[in-house]
Amino acid sequence: MLEAIILTVITAATPLLLAAIGELVVERSGVLNLGVEGMMVMGAVAGFALTNTTGSTLLGIAGGLVAGALVSLVFAFVTQTLVANQVASGLALTLFGLGLSGLLGESFVGTPGIKLPSLDIPGLSDLPFVGPILFGQDILVYVSFALVAFVSWMLFRTRAGLIIRAVGDNHGSAHALGYPVILVRYLTILFGGACAGLGGAYLSVAYTPLWVENMTSGRGWIALALVVFASWIPYRVAIGAYLFGLVSILQLHAQPLGLGVPSQFLSMLPYLVTILVLVIISLNRRTTRLNSPACLGRPFVPDR
Repeated sequence: MLEAIILTVITAATPLLLAAIGELVVERSGVLNLGVEGMMVMGAVAGFALTNTTGSTLLGIAGGLVAGALVSLVFAFVTQTLVANQVASGLALTLFGLGLSGLLGESFVGTPGIKLPSLDIPGLSDLPFVGPILFGQDILVYVSFALVAFVSWMLFRTRAGLIIRAVGDNHGSAHALGYPVILVRYLTILFGGACAGLGGAYLSVAYTPLWVENMTSGRGWIALALVVFASWIPYRVAIGAYLFGLVSILQLHAQPLGLGVPSQFLSMLPYLVTILVLVIISLNRRTTRLNSPACLGRPFVPDR
């Protein structure tokens, strides 16, 4: 029973972690992209469509990554080149992604999918209890942890990370020092879109290999909340993703145990916890101000 719970928590947390770690990099550069949900759902439909038409889950995953990046490029152009409002543009991106994915995926509704296979390491995957948990996951689970380690190293141990944080904290000073603020933000937005698309592809190729309209079910909004929950620190995003993953799978295990909790309450529990966490975090203004990028959501127009 415990092994089954842990395995379902991992699969529930992975798409949240993939999307949130990309959004963390975006926000560290001073950009607030509320279109994570739209990018995730586009990654989901692209991943499922490519997997089913080619028979290759790897091509499907790559397609989801590219789809998320392409959609994010629209947001980047609107907010960085045309200097449109980031909040309104992000919301529009979500609505656009939900509508377009429903249109593109209409012919795939009800079509059985191809599941991303789990790794099978001889001698390790067969170990009792720890084998399936540590050595029997699909490749994207390990990619999600690699991304957390990479982002943490890149942001705090490299010159590129220093530039990203400088742009996010004071884009005027970064521009005065000669850093290409708009280019940096374009690149981080593309990275965030690729990660969101990867998270969406995980949903339709690995988590539940099928396509239904709006299959992200608000996970993009939870990923946005995770970035704030983590105070813009990468390893805390991983902790938060697994906590939210645990909450989201309670509905799968609570009813068989006969706890008598209404299914409707269990379905809304992840979103209720998201709201409560954000309220609690907002009470600690010192921590929020200490780690949040000072220019988050503020447009930048270079001197001409």
